[in-house]
Amino acid sequence: MQLTLAALVLAAVQGQAPVSDTWRPFEYFVGSWIGEESASFGTGRGERSYRFVLQGRYLLSENASRFPAQGDRAAQAHDDWTVFSYDTARKTYVVRQFNSEGFVNTLVMDPSSEPPRKLRFVAERTENAPPGTEAVLEYDIVGEGEFLERFEVRFPGSPAPIEIRNRWRRSGR
Repeated sequence: MQLTLAALVLAAVQGQAPVSDTWRPFEYFVGSWIGEESASFGTGRGERSYRFVLQGRYLLSENASRFPAQGDRAAQAHDDWTVFSYDTARKTYVVRQFNSEGFVNTLVMDPSSEPPRKLRFVAERTENAPPGTEAVLEYDIVGEGEFLERFEVRFPGSPAPIEIRNRWRRSGR
């Protein structure tokens, strides 16, 4: 009883609805993060935050990644909003990523996931990409304030996938 009351008070102070049991595997991510990013197009830095929104029914991530000019490549900026939802009919988590490049990815949790430590999502649909585009998004919690993220996308006819690997550390902000 005291723990539940404490959770309600903390949620009220933070301006969020209390976390339901459905969202317990994702509580770890709530807060601000700083990331080191590595991709085929270079290395960069990112800032990200996670928070529960709309009466605690969704988890929203807001991300800004910057890749400085490297070699003959111009500087690149990538921003995205990622919304995690729970599909009660399918009894699974769904991720929708809205990217500044115009892609909207809908990914569904893979049954091999081990929440909360290892989360794997597989693309079910990608808007504004060629039909047959495949993508995988993985999160691996490696410590109290650190997780690894891997995003891989393969466009039809491409010789190799594009892979982005990130190491996120909890920010003091």
